[in-house]
Amino acid sequence: MTPQNAAVVGHPIGHTMSPFIQERLFALSGIPVRYRVIDVPDLAKAFPQLLRELDCFNVTIPYKSELLDYVHTSSLWARTCGSANTVKVDHDGPEGDFSYADTTDGPGAALSLSHHGLDLNRELVILGHGGAAKAIAFEAAKRPGFRLTFVHREGSGHNAMYQAGMLADCARGQGDKDFRVKVMSYQELEADLGGRYELLVNATSVGMHPHPDACPVSEQVIARSQAVFDVVYNPRETLLLKRARQLGVQAVGGMGMLVCQAAYSHKIWYGTEFNPQDLLQLIEDAEAELARKFG
Repeated sequence: MTPQNAAVVGHPIGHTMSPFIQERLFALSGIPVRYRVIDVPDLAKAFPQLLRELDCFNVTIPYKSELLDYVHTSSLWARTCGSANTVKVDHDGPEGDFSYADTTDGPGAALSLSHHGLDLNRELVILGHGGAAKAIAFEAAKRPGFRLTFVHREGSGHNAMYQAGMLADCARGQGDKDFRVKVMSYQELEADLGGRYELLVNATSVGMHPHPDACPVSEQVIARSQAVFDVVYNPRETLLLKRARQLGVQAVGGMGMLVCQAAYSHKIWYGTEFNPQDLLQLIEDAEAELARKFG
């Protein structure tokens, strides 16, 4: 097979784990690749050249939403949640280079959770309403009768309500009449002393390197949860995960989601399915590589 030109695109993008993960995935699939890291200060200006130079690429912060403005077409779920992170390029399109975008964050989160005996078909509390939060929420909305609460910072309730409305419209469009989607502030979450949550999801950057001493919620909220899932993967054990484990609450870190969403991008690009054991080994190796890089 002709070597593929692939990359991860974002800004800033100095400490990405994508090359380590993607090169291993390409090796597992037997596809030769040149995988690069491309710092793009202006996606609009860079996009035509990206299409000429690359066969496929991943997109990260801050372009997951903006990307949809430049691709030729995208999946229904990417358009619905307003976020995409994976682009496939067809250099033999009828009018030249043709781009298709999709989102792998939701499927990646679901696959990662499945490795720990968890799923999204439960009482979900999602902290945040950005790209990762939306992707996970809309993945949950594929399941009939989903139950989900968005938690928002002070002053951003309008945005959270808008996302909740979109989820509700999506569910009704699928004929789902038994779903429940709510919105509450962090203050309301902390005060909800009778609340019990099957899965608490941190879809914010709170606790991420270089600020690992931050935790998005109190120990009281963590203790009311059966399990905690933190999309942050650096550090390996965030303060949220550490406190959850100290309280006897099942805790799942973000490296599994990072690896699984990367693996799902290969399904979009080439139809590749990976052995679960290979992915578990890659998650372990990626965590070791992260520790080596950051100490």
